Amino acid sequence: MAGISNIGKVPELRKRIFFTLSLLAVYRVGIFISVPGVNRVEMQNLISTGGSGSFLGMFNMFSGGALEQLSIFALGIMPYISASIIIQLMTVVVPKLDQLNKEGESGRRKINQYTRYGTIGLSLVQSFFIASWLEGLGRGGGGGFSGAEVVADPGWSFRLLTMLTLTTGTAFIMWLGEQITERGIGNGISLIIFAGIVAGLPDAISQVVTLSSMGEFDLLSLILMLLSVGGTIAAVCFFERAHRRIPVQYTKRMVGRKMYGGTQSHLPLKINVSGVIPPIFASSILMFPAQMANMIDTPWMQQFSAAMQPTDWRYNVVYVGMIVFFTFFYTAVTFNPVDVAENLKKGGGFVPGIRPGKKTAEYIDRVLSRITCGGAAYLSAVCIMPVLLQKGFGVPVSFTGIFGGTALLIIVGVALDTVQQVESHLITRNYDGFTGPKGPRIRGRSTSRKG
Repeated sequence: MAGISNIGKVPELRKRIFFTLSLLAVYRVGIFISVPGVNRVEMQNLISTGGSGSFLGMFNMFSGGALEQLSIFALGIMPYISASIIIQLMTVVVPKLDQLNKEGESGRRKINQYTRYGTIGLSLVQSFFIASWLEGLGRGGGGGFSGAEVVADPGWSFRLLTMLTLTTGTAFIMWLGEQITERGIGNGISLIIFAGIVAGLPDAISQVVTLSSMGEFDLLSLILMLLSVGGTIAAVCFFERAHRRIPVQYTKRMVGRKMYGGTQSHLPLKINVSGVIPPIFASSILMFPAQMANMIDTPWMQQFSAAMQPTDWRYNVVYVGMIVFFTFFYTAVTFNPVDVAENLKKGGGFVPGIRPGKKTAEYIDRVLSRITCGGAAYLSAVCIMPVLLQKGFGVPVSFTGIFGGTALLIIVGVALDTVQQVESHLITRNYDGFTGPKGPRIRGRSTSRKG
């Protein structure tokens, strides 16, 4: 409580937190503004019929409930994330983008501009398929859903208006996220996803209480669910803060009449450098083809849509594979062992028993690859836990949809990162903050980057 009270003593931090909360409130208000010409009641019935464990339920969760409202924010922030992934992958194979990425701030601004263009393009494509799918619902199409007259006046006028509205909504969310990152506290894109998931917690708790009162599951199942939530939170906190310390020795050198160096330190390498990014990236990538398949009423596309349901084993195999890939990919993008080895060499530091320079870079890369394997395994286990609980222990989908796996990982991971940033602001102004007299308790990803 002393740390929370200290937040009000730092004017800049107080303004940043108020600014962040204000923009998140704007985002939540926009969730309830529906696209013109649609029936949100029928759409809510459609989403509830599909269930939280279906593709539509998962899409609705990541959009913060915007899909069931047929909101102007129905696409959510996923097109922006998909565009970011595509641009980052292209920097590896396109020399021009790789050169821009190395040019510093000006190059990053140019890459961000390309990402925005890609976001608009993906939003236009996805919004067109959504409009066509909504029209098909009333004609008995729409990927196995029928009888819902969602669109009052179908036609090209509705499609164009929906494309314009949803694309504008995604662009506005993208702008909100960038403003929060620049002028607020925390990562704006992650906080928007965080706010959308947290907004669904009261409804999920209400559903669990209702099912429990109706006798849908016994006391043992309820205890198992509570233990799974507590265990997941504890595992996320442990792995997000865990790191491997590589000992570093600094040589002694004479500067004038004084002797410097000769100290011992360590290089902290986080087990999970990428944080919650891999599950978000993997979910975003898988949602795009699943959305297209679910909205095209052809037999082979419907078979593909069935395979892309979150409860299907094929979906989970691909999901785990993508989580592992993005864990290693994001780690390689954000942490360069060669640069770290060169900085150590310039500062007179070396790893005991390892030659400075190339050998040190190889050693750091080898250690980082090993601990990243553990980080990828931890992320994969947490994200597929809901499916195991559903099929192995009969845990209701309404519970695992928001209290297990990806949702809980994002909630805890984003909260830890945000608290770490708040601590950093308090520490720079000589407040104990959340740290206490013994130093900071939350170690974020910035620790490994400084190393």
